[in-house]
Amino acid sequence: MKTEPRGKLIIVEGIDGSGKSTQIHLLEKWLAYKGVSVFRSEWNSSEMVKEITSKGKKKGLLTPTTFSLLHATDFADRYERNISPLLRAGHFVLADRYVYTAFARDIVRGCNPEWVKKVYDFAVKPDVAFYFKVPVDIAVDRILIGRPKLKYYEAGMDMNLSNDQYESYRIFQGRIIEQYDSLAEREGFTVIDGTTNIEEQQNIVRKKIMPLLDGHQTNRTRTRR
Repeated sequence: MKTEPRGKLIIVEGIDGSGKSTQIHLLEKWLAYKGVSVFRSEWNSSEMVKEITSKGKKKGLLTPTTFSLLHATDFADRYERNISPLLRAGHFVLADRYVYTAFARDIVRGCNPEWVKKVYDFAVKPDVAFYFKVPVDIAVDRILIGRPKLKYYEAGMDMNLSNDQYESYRIFQGRIIEQYDSLAEREGFTVIDGTTNIEEQQNIVRKKIMPLLDGHQTNRTRTRR
């Protein structure tokens, strides 16, 4: 990964239902309150790619490699349009999932690990990476609240893990957790217990981020000048 920007890149990772999105939303509000110029970027959010991916999913045409390349295209688009320019301009960028999401999911789907890493080699290494770790059953219970049906690819049904949609989802997410655990150790993630209360988790996040604010020019600082 590259190292170039003047801003700060903070990312959150974890399986669906781990609470990562809630925590990065709270962090965004706190940083804005502190006067920090902050931008949040979400996985799979490029309008350019979203429609193509949606059509592929509906027709059941996505192979693991196709799935991987579509997500890589989505990421590259928002990286070049949003993440990289804002970092170079000195902003704080918060990413709700980053390249490690692709590493975990694509490898579980059978893609070559080295190939996947090379696809995302253009991306800068984050300043802080949080991994919100939860047992798979707790994450699944959170996801299924108010959701009557899982989506085909979301449940990992394309991998023939189980004929039962919910069992397939549990197996799929469990394998992703194994990849995240390996990445956390190798990449030096800050691991947070996603089963603790929201306030406690946010306090850990803020304490980790505080050193990044030292010497950083905030919007309030600019206003006083």
